[in-house]
Amino acid sequence: MENINSSSEGKTFRVRKLELSDKSKGFIELLRQLTVCDSVSDKEFEDRFKEISMYGDDHVICVIEDETSGKIIASGSVFIEKKFIRSCGKVGHIEDVVVDAGARGMQLGKKIVEFLADHAHSMGCYKVILDCSDENKVFYEKCGFKKKEIQMVKYFI
Repeated sequence: MENINSSSEGKTFRVRKLELSDKSKGFIELLRQLTVCDSVSDKEFEDRFKEISMYGDDHVICVIEDETSGKIIASGSVFIEKKFIRSCGKVGHIEDVVVDAGARGMQLGKKIVEFLADHAHSMGCYKVILDCSDENKVFYEKCGFKKKEIQMVKYFI
């Protein structure tokens, strides 16, 4: 795992994989700062955690914990899609990147994205992709991403 120095406060933060105990450290509440995230029982969290864990390095959720407060203050995920094109290549999909409102401006989002992109690269992916809002375009450009084509979506609920 990687250690990250926050330049704004001199604290050291560590990017690590999600742990079962992170639910009690505000992980679900953090996700609510990103999108709709209804309450998740301890059993539901454990079941989904175990299910995702079965994918091993093909689906990784990473977090940054503020060691002082014991709260999860940043998170993101990447899953690896296995394809037939490009000699049975692989693509990494980055999702659900969020930094707690009180921890923004400390480069934590950039470190989360770098961690996830590095993981995809280490898994042999020929590219890593993500979707973002227009408001977040500049942030992802600073992380080395560029706009390509357009995003489409069809919701079922």
